[in-house]
Amino acid sequence: MSADSSPLVGSTPAGYGTLTIETSVDPLSSSVSSVRLSGYCGSPWRVIGYHIVVWMMAGIPLLLFRWKPVWGVRLRLRPCNLAHAETLVIEIRDKEDNSWQLYTVQVQTEAIGEGSLELPARGQAEDGRSQAAVGAVPEGAWKDTAQFCKNEEARMLRYYLFRGQRYVWIESQQAFCQASLLDNGRTCEDVHRSCSGLSLQDQAVRKTIYGPNVISVPVKSYPQLLVDEALNPYYGFQAFSIGLWLADRYYSYALCIFLISTASICLSLYKTRKQSQTLRDMVQLSARVCVCRPGGEEEWVDSSELVPGDCLVLPREGGLVPCDAALVAGECVVNESSLTGESVPVLKTALPEGPVSYCPETHRRHTLFCGTLVLQARAFVGPHVLAVVTQTGFCTAKGGLVSSILHPRPIDFKFYKHSMKFVAALSVLALLGTVYSIFILHRNRVPLNEIVIRALDLVTVVVPPALPAAMTVCTLYAQSRLRSQGIFCIHPLRINLGGKLQLVCFDKTGTLTEDGLDVMGVVPLKGQAFLPLVPEPRRLPVGPLLRALATCHALSRLQDTPVGDPMDLKMVESTGWVLEEGPAADSAFGDQVLAVMRPPLQEAQLQGREEPPVPVSILNRFPFSSALQRMNVVVAWPGAAQPEAYVKGSPELVAGLCNPETVPADFAQMLQSYTAAGYRVVALASKPLPIVPSLEAAQQLSRDAVERELTLLGLLVMRNLLKPQTTPVIQALRRTRIRTVMVTGDNLQTAVTVAQGCGMVGPQERLVIIHATPPERGQPASLELLPLESPAAVNGAKDPDQAASYTMEPDPRSSHLALSGSTFGVLMKHFPKLLPKILVQGTVFARMAPEQKTELVCELQKLQYCVGMCGDGANDCGALKAADVGISLSQAEASVVSPFTSSTASIECVPMVIREGRCSLDTSFSVFKYMALYSLTQFISVLILYTINTNLGDVQFLAIDLVITTTVAVLMSRTGPALALGRARPPGALLSVPVLSSLLLHVVLVAGVQLGGYFLTVAQPWFVPLNKTVPAPDNLPNYENTVVFSLSGFQYLILAAAVSKGAPFRRPLYTNGTAAARQAGCGGRDGLGGLVPVGGPPGLMPPSPPVPFLLALALLGSILAGLLLVPGLLQGPLALRNIADTCFKLLLLGLVAFNFVAAFVLESVLDQCLPACLRRLRPKKASKKRFKQLERELAEQPWPPPTGPMR
Repeated sequence: MSADSSPLVGSTPAGYGTLTIETSVDPLSSSVSSVRLSGYCGSPWRVIGYHIVVWMMAGIPLLLFRWKPVWGVRLRLRPCNLAHAETLVIEIRDKEDNSWQLYTVQVQTEAIGEGSLELPARGQAEDGRSQAAVGAVPEGAWKDTAQFCKNEEARMLRYYLFRGQRYVWIESQQAFCQASLLDNGRTCEDVHRSCSGLSLQDQAVRKTIYGPNVISVPVKSYPQLLVDEALNPYYGFQAFSIGLWLADRYYSYALCIFLISTASICLSLYKTRKQSQTLRDMVQLSARVCVCRPGGEEEWVDSSELVPGDCLVLPREGGLVPCDAALVAGECVVNESSLTGESVPVLKTALPEGPVSYCPETHRRHTLFCGTLVLQARAFVGPHVLAVVTQTGFCTAKGGLVSSILHPRPIDFKFYKHSMKFVAALSVLALLGTVYSIFILHRNRVPLNEIVIRALDLVTVVVPPALPAAMTVCTLYAQSRLRSQGIFCIHPLRINLGGKLQLVCFDKTGTLTEDGLDVMGVVPLKGQAFLPLVPEPRRLPVGPLLRALATCHALSRLQDTPVGDPMDLKMVESTGWVLEEGPAADSAFGDQVLAVMRPPLQEAQLQGREEPPVPVSILNRFPFSSALQRMNVVVAWPGAAQPEAYVKGSPELVAGLCNPETVPADFAQMLQSYTAAGYRVVALASKPLPIVPSLEAAQQLSRDAVERELTLLGLLVMRNLLKPQTTPVIQALRRTRIRTVMVTGDNLQTAVTVAQGCGMVGPQERLVIIHATPPERGQPASLELLPLESPAAVNGAKDPDQAASYTMEPDPRSSHLALSGSTFGVLMKHFPKLLPKILVQGTVFARMAPEQKTELVCELQKLQYCVGMCGDGANDCGALKAADVGISLSQAEASVVSPFTSSTASIECVPMVIREGRCSLDTSFSVFKYMALYSLTQFISVLILYTINTNLGDVQFLAIDLVITTTVAVLMSRTGPALALGRARPPGALLSVPVLSSLLLHVVLVAGVQLGGYFLTVAQPWFVPLNKTVPAPDNLPNYENTVVFSLSGFQYLILAAAVSKGAPFRRPLYTNGTAAARQAGCGGRDGLGGLVPVGGPPGLMPPSPPVPFLLALALLGSILAGLLLVPGLLQGPLALRNIADTCFKLLLLGLVAFNFVAAFVLESVLDQCLPACLRRLRPKKASKKRFKQLERELAEQPWPPPTGPMR
């Protein structure tokens, strides 16, 4: 390729280049390995040649170019440098199968008005992406590179749109950069400096670059949809087939297929447009919003006019957020259930100022996401609640959800690839059949035009055009069944992946355990000694510990009801203190404060206290951060000499922030005594602060200044019970050899105890704690493996002699490994070669930050596990999105974080998804085999009849293709999943020995029965040969056609029953009442036309008999009616010849019975004996999956090694 190629984002020298996309807002980021651009521009000679080719080939290339636009671009345009390109070809390589997908886009230009675009200094992004990766440009270079120089006469912007994202041309970088990343790297200080708002000129410039704040879902008109649908390759093949059938004088069949195709197109158009309209109505958000302008002015604008850098004035009563914005003044209570699955309202606080780079994920507690609902907004410093716009349109969180629906991540699934290869093989078979038919028809002296029509007709027989629709029905039934159980899926193709799961990761709190926590009590600290547990915190003496319990939270009042984190609610409830906000809180202190915690006034609360408690005001909050694992507040109260800061969080981290002299020597032992019993422990600490004159001054305090040199106050002990469904589900998954892994932000010992309690770690299984120490004081990083019973296991062995006194017997098959997030980070950085071995045996991952959860899922996928993730969507969004099958426990029907959303807040949804996935995958195999065998059966019938210069009749084709095959193929998918999970997994490869053997043997059996029936017929004394001088269908009816059609009709039903298996992945066939009844009815109709006449008086069946009884009645009734039916009925419409010889008809019924028995014996033998025979003939090949290889290595050598440091 001679075209100039460049990365989609970033900067590289001119020429060819690829670059990995690592941006969270890009809809392709989870599956794309690299993206490459190639530029093309107009060429008069090429355009002339293009039109000549199209004209000479009667416009056929236009159809090909519609299916493959890249071909048309490369024929019509010439390659050129990206700087002059008018059209771009985007080549996207999938990281899983290295396949390339090609798209074409047009480069657009737009004039830029007068204005400026001042961007902050750019450095490396907080998530570690380099400037090249995010397409950043050096400070001050933007105006020049984007042609913003004021002395430029032509101020034009070059850009292109791809999947809603806008990419602008950077001249000095010679690359297109994603517009949403232009502000990447700005600090929190930069965000706060945007509070003054943008001028109209600056806003206009930014709108030109970033585009309107609109998430547009295209809704095509019916004529456009009709063109798209009619030019689909499937309907193109149908149109070719209909024309061929008309030429072959199959008028009724062609008309019927035309009517069905027309109805199908109309239904498809209606559904497609309705879905697009529904999605558009869901995401459409247009409102008038108030923005700030320089000079203190305010202006009401439409939300579509918003651009990054605008400053929003949020209404006090709340409302939907029209963009992603960083809160810079005030607080908001937000409902984020539609995006993250967070089941409780979340308190958003103002973004702290500082030199730290702003990142929406890191600062999510200060970020309002598009589409979320602000329930309440409160201003403290200044008259307004202000938020600075950070992302708009498809770059927002809501835009990401819409992109994931419009452009789902491609699935690398072997079954789909093999199905395409098999269809290609059928096409080759059709070619061979065409050659044979030409030879036979020429030998029979058939005219040339008839030979061409008959030969092409074979193509429509062998390649089943209804295959894609039949395959889609399987997942649609599974999706419908999941929906009826409260599990919603926005990517139906991922249902089949659920059937291949080998490992499932679970969050702990709210997923394995209950959402709510019960306070067990508080362990106060006096001096350097812990006091006994106080079961009722409200009985504590007035002091820092009681005030910390009452104030260190992020609760808010919504309609006079406290809302927020369940743990905070329980903690405050245990103190008896009451939260006040708004004017009542302000009047209590005569100044504006965030909130006031007022103590209870009952006499019982005052007994035994030296002084009555006084209200405490909250002046500043630093909300809980999953990455930091702590939160803090700044408070004051009447009579206090100075304000105080209270910190609450992970005991290990909080203790590390405290002065060592305030931490008791038995801190680790006390912590382990509670966590070992499964309790959740939170540490509380305090620090006196300098006097702050106002709320505004308190808001200026930095988190780092507050969280240092703390004084430990005590421990809050809470009970977090397992959900009743957790243990049975975990045990069921382990019985089926699906690995279960816990990934939590909680304490390591608590996580280990929960893992043992729910059965992740069995009572007879060993658990080993891994501790990693980063390099320090010139010493390299080290790794220690300690048995759980070691006192040093949970907190690390400080004494090498103590660690060496504990030894472990090598037994990798019964070992589970547990480690913390800090250890995981050291392993990722310093022990990358050892990490895979640990991941293969790792069961408990505690104190994991949200980004570490995502990294863990990705590392497991690198080992070629099919990974599932189940969580509540609160702090595991990245992991849910990265997993092959992510299940979010949320009340919302669709979540941005995962393809599956369960409205039932328990892990019972996991085995449901796995069972439906296995059922759907197994059904897909059955339907594919049936459709292939149906085509081959009809192919054999047509070849036999071609040999004697006849064919199937018009109505016969209708009966086979519509009444029998299509109905059976659709309804056989209705069978539900097995009620219990088994160890076996459905095969993922279609081109395997068992599947191919089944197809081949069934084809031999079908051909044998049809040929046997044919030769038996011609051997009868009453047989009259057909007139070969008259072509089909004029020589119908005849005996040969009647026998072949009747036998093949039964064969379609036999094959459907034979390949539609029940256990172990589906329920037995007799549970599918509709499909079974249809098969019985079709069996009667086949005999009705040719072999076995059926009938009987109507109205004798009970209205709703049991399914087995219904099957017995239908089968016996069909046989008896067939024996008694008067010959001649329906033989005219079906063009069948009456067979008067009853013995011969019984003989043909014997052939059918033989076919029936042989088909089921064949399937049984293949299922039971073929695997054993293959194992005897050749040893089973070792799995090439990386985790399987590691398991074999660990089984052959002792691991984990004896305890002791490893470097």
